[in-house]
Amino acid sequence: MKTGFKLILMTLPIVAMGVAFLGYTIATKPAPAQAAMAERPVAVRVIEARRMPVSAIASGFGLITPARSYQAIAQVGGAVEYLNPGMKRGDILPRGAVLLRLSDRDYRLTAAQAQANIRAAEARLAEIGVSEANLQSGLAIEQETLTLKEREWQRLVQLAEVGTSPQSSVDSARIAYLAQSQKVQNLKNSLALLPTQRLVQQEQIAVYRATLDTAELNIERTELRLPFAARVGDVSVEIGQFVRSGQVLATFDGVDTAEVEAQISASDLKPIFNQSGSDINPAALDAASFASTLSAIEIEARVLLQLGQSPKAWPAVVDRISNTIDPKTGTLGVILRIENPYASAEPGTRPPLTRGMFVEAILQAPPIDAIAVPRSAVRNGRVMRVDAEGRLRLVPVKIDFFRGPLAIISDGLEDGDTIVVSAPVPLMDGLLLATHPDESLMQEIALSGVAQ
Repeated sequence: MKTGFKLILMTLPIVAMGVAFLGYTIATKPAPAQAAMAERPVAVRVIEARRMPVSAIASGFGLITPARSYQAIAQVGGAVEYLNPGMKRGDILPRGAVLLRLSDRDYRLTAAQAQANIRAAEARLAEIGVSEANLQSGLAIEQETLTLKEREWQRLVQLAEVGTSPQSSVDSARIAYLAQSQKVQNLKNSLALLPTQRLVQQEQIAVYRATLDTAELNIERTELRLPFAARVGDVSVEIGQFVRSGQVLATFDGVDTAEVEAQISASDLKPIFNQSGSDINPAALDAASFASTLSAIEIEARVLLQLGQSPKAWPAVVDRISNTIDPKTGTLGVILRIENPYASAEPGTRPPLTRGMFVEAILQAPPIDAIAVPRSAVRNGRVMRVDAEGRLRLVPVKIDFFRGPLAIISDGLEDGDTIVVSAPVPLMDGLLLATHPDESLMQEIALSGVAQ
């Protein structure tokens, strides 16, 4: 009992001293310094908005076809006597070249027969003229004879009335007068028929002349000439072969002009028209309206042929629009014309544009000064811009059109504005940013956005 009491008396002072020391230490120790809450900037990639010449561009693909093609069709029948040595697939023949010549013997015989018939009809016509002259002379004589017989008859009538001439003499004179009248009437009838006979001969001559013209035309048709410079396609005739009228002998593709019908989206065409000063919808145009609109605006067009890593380009002209819209893709068929597709051909490096080549057609409007930014920098019609305090601002902008990965801005941005191209997290207006310029992206935009 005494031992426990002693232990308590010894422990309590020690505990009291410890508590007092601890209290003193806490009371006299200064409070810990509190760190202030600092705003942490979000790292983003940025570019500088720059005005540059930008063109609206639309592209599509299609197959090359010659603007003109020719089928050598036999207009008459006959055996082939001559065939141009250049009538081989792939060869190019000049304008006016004789393709083939058919035998014209039958048609020359027909022409000779028609000429003989014309001469015979002209001889008969001359004979009618002589007959008319003879009949006129004979009619004059017979009419004079008729006058004499009439006088004789009248004289006998007067004598019979006074009883100095018998009635039989009067009757005989009257019969002679009537007979002479018949002769005169026959001559008049013959003369009346001569104009009709002459007309018949004239019409017969016209028929013979038509036969002669047809024969001469058929003789000309036995020789086929190429109406324009062209490349030989299919040839289906040989020397000595008999061909029928209407038979296709060969096909040719013109080399002076080529065409390509490129399928281009109407939504891609609309910025080109708008940028060219024509605020219209190409899908709503008919062919005539499209042609008149094309003549009033400036659109640069070219055709690209991919040859490995080195595409070849040809200048082209937008000529017309197809009469239908593809129901599956909603694209318009825009037809481009390429002049002299063979003129710049280089063997081994630059082939001519021939039928069936798959090419890309590119339409480009005149350039305008605008600001081009990546599509990723546009969010719901607003662009992420950095203000003077380094904070994010979502600025509404007006987008003229999209060109590939770029959005072309016409209003809402100024030259020199800092544009955010990587989305910060969280994306909210007023967010503090740590900007890092993306030089490679700026150079890429400069190269792809500038009018080419």
